[in-house]
Amino acid sequence: MTAPDLAHAAPDLTAIQALAAPDMTAVDALIRRRLASDVVLVNQIAEYIVGAGGKRLRPMLLLLAAGALGHRSADAHQLAAVVEFIHTSTLLHDDVVDESDLRRGRSTANAVWGNAASVLVGDFLYSRSFQLMVELERMDVQKILADTTNMIAEGEVLQLLHVRNPDTDEAAYLRVIERKTAILFAAATRLGALLAGADAASQQALHDYGLALGYAFQIADDVLDYASDAATLGKNLGDDLAEGKMTLPLIHAMAHSDDNVRAELRRIVEHGDLDGLATVQAAIARCGSLDYSRARAMEYADAADAALAALPGNAHIDALRGLARYSVNRDH
Repeated sequence: MTAPDLAHAAPDLTAIQALAAPDMTAVDALIRRRLASDVVLVNQIAEYIVGAGGKRLRPMLLLLAAGALGHRSADAHQLAAVVEFIHTSTLLHDDVVDESDLRRGRSTANAVWGNAASVLVGDFLYSRSFQLMVELERMDVQKILADTTNMIAEGEVLQLLHVRNPDTDEAAYLRVIERKTAILFAAATRLGALLAGADAASQQALHDYGLALGYAFQIADDVLDYASDAATLGKNLGDDLAEGKMTLPLIHAMAHSDDNVRAELRRIVEHGDLDGLATVQAAIARCGSLDYSRARAMEYADAADAALAALPGNAHIDALRGLARYSVNRDH
């Protein structure tokens, strides 16, 4: 079956969110109940980052996947909260590693409270997620999430190895995305299928959907770092360059520039020279690197859509298809 063209018809994210809203309300309430600690600073930082909002995409994916197979339960709400806690803890750690000072349009937790507090509260959220997970007393769930968090940690180290490395190629970049981003998307959708009692083929289909969606989402995110503006993006434009991250637009430009430009790009990357942002953007434009990266993101969005082909059609499946379109048609 040929996957549909996802480049047309902007998805209605509001309608997708409305479909999941009753369950997401329950998840948000659970998150706030289980954030509670008798250590005041833990409460302050955890509430600061969780309360920042965001799309809550990962827990919503779990709920939509479960709903697509006819399942709604308190267990799904609890696992959705687990996924959000894991994601939130990685944000706290990422901002420290990247020395970021802006996320979702406001100061990062490490910019407000310092690196030590942010790392330790990130650890608290990780451990709280495992408390919630163990309460469900399901070894199959625990195995998926244990494997997932281990791969996320590997992804963090992989990314660190490639910081300020101008020789990073597309294959290495995709390996980082798989572990840092796509694997948690895939875990969320697989867990939704698992809770629904789906057969192995359906679990695999939703895993494949989540993995491809994660690739599409992250590549599109990396395009925005060179194509958006700070007010829309919610972080500083050029942050990836300043942090020494080789993302796909820059990797493509590096590979398709002449020797002189490539040498200048190498220097900029090696020094994390944000003053060279205009030079990088010019090379990216000259090489068509944003169009190339958008096309790669679209390929993964198409793959996500195609992974759903064997599943029965319903409003939740339509919502998952809509999220595949949204992943590559958003502006932040």
